[in-house]
Amino acid sequence: FWNIYKLDVVEIPTNKPVIRVDEPDRVYKTQAEKFAAVIKEIEKLRNAGRPVLVGTTSVEISERLSRQLQLRKIPHNVLNAKLHQKEAEIVAQAGRSVPDANGNLLGVVTIATNMAGRGTDIKLTPEVRDAGGLAIIGTERHQSRRVDRQLRGRAGRQGDPGSSVFFVSFEDPVMRMFVSDSMVKLLDKLGMDDGEPIVHPMVTSSIENAQKRMEQNHFGVRKHLVDYDDVMNRQRNGIYGRRHNAVMGERIGMDIANMIDDTVSQLLDRYGRNSYEELQMAFMTNYAMELPLTTAEYTEMSADEMYEKLKKVVLDEFNVKMERLTTIVDEGIQNRAKSMIAHGHDIQGRTRIPITDGKRRFGFPIDMAQAYETHCADFAVEWEKAVILITIDEFWKTHLREMEQLRQSVQNASYEQKDPLVIYKSEAFDMFEAMVMDMSRRTISTLMRGQLYNPEDDLTDAQRRELQRRREAYRRQAARTQEIDMQQRAEEQRRMAQTGSRGEVARRPNMPLVAAPKVGRNDPCPCGSGKKYKNCHGRNA
Repeated sequence: FWNIYKLDVVEIPTNKPVIRVDEPDRVYKTQAEKFAAVIKEIEKLRNAGRPVLVGTTSVEISERLSRQLQLRKIPHNVLNAKLHQKEAEIVAQAGRSVPDANGNLLGVVTIATNMAGRGTDIKLTPEVRDAGGLAIIGTERHQSRRVDRQLRGRAGRQGDPGSSVFFVSFEDPVMRMFVSDSMVKLLDKLGMDDGEPIVHPMVTSSIENAQKRMEQNHFGVRKHLVDYDDVMNRQRNGIYGRRHNAVMGERIGMDIANMIDDTVSQLLDRYGRNSYEELQMAFMTNYAMELPLTTAEYTEMSADEMYEKLKKVVLDEFNVKMERLTTIVDEGIQNRAKSMIAHGHDIQGRTRIPITDGKRRFGFPIDMAQAYETHCADFAVEWEKAVILITIDEFWKTHLREMEQLRQSVQNASYEQKDPLVIYKSEAFDMFEAMVMDMSRRTISTLMRGQLYNPEDDLTDAQRRELQRRREAYRRQAARTQEIDMQQRAEEQRRMAQTGSRGEVARRPNMPLVAAPKVGRNDPCPCGSGKKYKNCHGRNA
């Protein structure tokens, strides 16, 4: 291989050796003793001129340590995702030492959570390297050894010196899972003083073994979740494939034909040789049409012949109903568009066509101008697409809830020494098949029953009679008003004809009267006396 391609082998320079001291864990009986020891260790390292990075598992612990350091009047920085804007600046200062009032170098103290400051190297100053480098203090062991190694790896990078140590207590979550109360009581009997740590490599290895068992448990849980999610993922791909075909509309006719095939096949499997009346009722319920078989044909035909005939009849009836519905909608669109054009209105924009299947009402949007020009050529496809999408969304949301309930219920199978996953896969498959079949039935039934919605169809007989009475009363009132208006016009023309012969100007009956000019109190009186109006005829006004 090397001779054929004549590749040059280039040596990759290795990083500098890690000069980091990983001290054994220090185990305490209680968390209070542990945090008191952490504060003392921070003070010791800070006074030695070494910067300290304290790793915590949560925001609450970081704030608890911050409050204790404030009581000791120890300056420090906190990285817990609340000061994300200053995070880069805090990390840049985390590897320095600052002089105090006496000129002594004191290390910078930084408290950080697991995620804060990750991915950024902490640069050390020369005096910090001479003092021993960055000191890492872990306040407790994590459930994953990988996180502990990442925290230790913040020190000793690129040949810089450093150290790391973890402070652990028997009250920590990891220790509570694998350490019994009897061991704590045993330590009390051995006479351990308060605040005295247990430091031994065997204790550290025991903690790592506990972490290893926890990692195995977590791996099993994740694998379990993946197995369950794989079932849902297969179903999800199937439903999303159907929905994609409906949105694109490229093979929507083929999908509807397949739905008809499936529903007809299911009806024949259920009622094919059981009862003619039940099959007839099922046909009326699903397809809104009479069963195209006589009793003799139902008895004599084979299953395959009956399937082929029913499938063809249903598909032909479906096409006829779609053409009929398109014709009815086109007539309404043409009449409305012509009326709007005659009154000078613009037909641009979208309008809603009210369609019902007898139970539900749909407001189907359609482009007015396009439908008018093409005579609703795309109406059938758009209507089929809308029904398929609505039905898929309804059934899929219900199916998701049922699958979650199934997932919770199958966990009880472990008490019967059965694998819950096997039962979940079997039940989920049956539920998905039933859901797909119900979805196909609902889609075909809605399309076959689709018709224009008339609000009067929902009225009772009494309401229809009342509506008819009001319409008749409105027509009579309109006719009476029109008759009175014609009589008034005839009377006005007659008066104009009479007054016109005398040379007088006839005033219209409805013309408003014009008031005479108003005379002011200090104006001359209109009678011509020369006096003011208020002293003459306006004296009593």
